[in-house]
Amino acid sequence: MTVLTTERLSLRQVCAADAEFIRELLNEPAFLQNIGDRGVRSPEDAARYIEDRMCASYREHGFGLYLVERKADVVAVGICGFVRRDFLEDVDIGFAFLERYWSQGYAFEAASAVMEYGRTALGLRRILAITAAENPASIRLLGKLGLHFEGMIVVPGTPAPSRLFQLEA
Repeated sequence: MTVLTTERLSLRQVCAADAEFIRELLNEPAFLQNIGDRGVRSPEDAARYIEDRMCASYREHGFGLYLVERKADVVAVGICGFVRRDFLEDVDIGFAFLERYWSQGYAFEAASAVMEYGRTALGLRRILAITAAENPASIRLLGKLGLHFEGMIVVPGTPAPSRLFQLEA
């Protein structure tokens, strides 16, 4: 189900057919370093991850992480959307893109559309973001999106503090 479109991109709910893409994305070196190891090694692991985490979020919260595809050739380039975390008061925007699609403006284009969707369609009044302390690309992107650094937080299950950003709608 398509949720959003931009000039170059389409964002839709992730489904079981996307398992191989999700497996590849979750095993990219940058994902493992900056977001964490989700233990997804096979398409079967990815299918379970999609159902247990992504589809569950759509059902429970009405939003989640969406597959980002280029309109021109329907190639998946990343994921972007909102995550509800037990340890945060508000939802946070999340994104991850295959490295071969970095520096092409896709993350900013997708995240800008997701932020607008959050404010208008979902009525979000405050949007958070968390990133690894030493992830300059994500930190720059969050700044371009208008989020401001709030401080350092400890994310459960991670060894080092993360940066917390926020934007009041």
